[in-house]
Amino acid sequence: MNLVELAQLAASAAEEKKAQRVTIMDIRGLSVIADYFVVCHGNSQTQVKAIVDAIKKKVQEADIPVKGVEGLSEARWVLVDLGDVVVHVFHKDERDFYDLERLWGDAAQVGVQ
Repeated sequence: MNLVELAQLAASAAEEKKAQRVTIMDIRGLSVIADYFVVCHGNSQTQVKAIVDAIKKKVQEADIPVKGVEGLSEARWVLVDLGDVVVHVFHKDERDFYDLERLWGDAAQVGVQ
């Protein structure tokens, strides 16, 4: 599985849990942190946790290791580290505040499916 497919797998898992505004950003050449960001949000802490759980499950079923998860206890901005793909699952309020799409405005958008 290549990195775009991994990002699309994570995005698909998020969409299955009704994540909003699911976006994949190609940040290759813009950052050394990762090659792709997947950004989405849920409307409650419960939904954010469900989205993260679905992503972890789907990725692990594909035999891709989850390297780490940060922020799950507060469920306001959860980071799922898949290596060269980093998934940001926000609570709606935090997504609007941090506005990663504007911050990484030079990143190309990749189709979710």
